[in-house]
Amino acid sequence: MMHVPERASCRCLLLDGAFATVTATRRPRAGRADVKCSGVPALADAMQQVVRLARHTEARSDSRDQVVLSIDVDPGTRDWELAAVLADRMVRGLYRATEPVCANGWSDHWQLGRIDGHAVPATAATLLGGPDGLAYLGALSGQPDVAHVVSSARAWFPLHSGGINDSLGWVEVSVYPLWEGDAGDDAINVPGLDVTRQLAVRQALLGSRDFDRCIPGRWRTTVRFAQPRFQGNSYELALVMADRLARGREYVARGRMIATGASSAWHAGQVATVEGMAPKCALIAREAGAGDRILLPHAWQDVLPAGFVEQVRARGATVACVGHVGMF
Repeated sequence: MMHVPERASCRCLLLDGAFATVTATRRPRAGRADVKCSGVPALADAMQQVVRLARHTEARSDSRDQVVLSIDVDPGTRDWELAAVLADRMVRGLYRATEPVCANGWSDHWQLGRIDGHAVPATAATLLGGPDGLAYLGALSGQPDVAHVVSSARAWFPLHSGGINDSLGWVEVSVYPLWEGDAGDDAINVPGLDVTRQLAVRQALLGSRDFDRCIPGRWRTTVRFAQPRFQGNSYELALVMADRLARGREYVARGRMIATGASSAWHAGQVATVEGMAPKCALIAREAGAGDRILLPHAWQDVLPAGFVEQVRARGATVACVGHVGMF
């Protein structure tokens, strides 16, 4: 049986020639979060998000342990990202190094297993991430690049607070197919959100998947929000639609999928109303573009602002008020 260490470290070579060390410690989960990061709050949050995203395309997922990560200095840049991912894999026995590891690399696509680049010149002693180095995480174990089997889709929803910063925010759902025996439908990762909102996202997705008879345990799922700090639940319909698009349950719009709506009965496919109809419609009317598909709660159908439908259609978008998903 392969020995799995309780602690592992990976050094990171920084642009100024200094080093940072990421340390990962493994301990029994005991109902705690799967990944915990200590240190400066902003850096700890970023590290937790990177590590969780990088786990998306792992062949197997073991939820029995918690991994606690820390870094001994604040690097001030994103150079540490690859080192954190490697330390997390080393302490869980997914990456075995025969000698101390030093790395530098970052990515905007960790959920695809892809590594975008590095910030330091090439050296024989440093593992660099990017097209000219370690281009994807599967290469660590001699596996192919699996980014092509990850299906991702985005849907937009109105972020309304009554100010000049009102905008359309997006939610992105990425799904990775699981084999029999892998983690089940609870493998829904929502980095960047607090525990309460993570639970709400999971409940909405599991309910809507139950409605369309999605086989339990079929997907490992990662959900990302462009703006993780917002109020209310009007994002739910956009979340459900992004998930359905990613799983091939909906036709892709020529433009964007824009939706707002919520539900207490996603398991029945029901779409309920949300607050702020007038300002949200005004925002959508301003932002709509050619090819966009707009979905609103059915309860709004007879009370939409005057001229709203004509305005969005003039922009080349389509609009529908729906009471259930899967009926448009």
